[in-house]
Amino acid sequence: MRYSVEKEDKYCLLRLEDEKLNSQNAPMLKSEMILLNTEGYKNIILDLSPVKYVDSSGLSAILICDRLCRNSGGVFVLAGAGEQVRRLLQISQLDQVIHLLNTSDESKDFVLMHELENELREPDQA
Repeated sequence: MRYSVEKEDKYCLLRLEDEKLNSQNAPMLKSEMILLNTEGYKNIILDLSPVKYVDSSGLSAILICDRLCRNSGGVFVLAGAGEQVRRLLQISQLDQVIHLLNTSDESKDFVLMHELENELREPDQA
């Protein structure tokens, strides 16, 4: 699986560089997401811009990523999904569960806003 990782304070952006997310590379994606989560990244953005095909193994990996982030109090965002991938997410009704945004920049802003809202909700520690 070819990908790049951008680690920031409040989030981690993982950008896939393959055209397929399938049974060949989905297990590696799951492993990478688990590793990022154990490193303390609770907000993860998965950029699927170059991805044109996702199978059931890929959907499973996406769901696991979402669950990892939710369980650690964070948010998972899917960025740049193309028309075919979005259609599959709609058919499987995952678009009702997963945050889908058009670009990585929109996703970064979304995560930062989510973090700000969480900070405002938390009672003062003083």
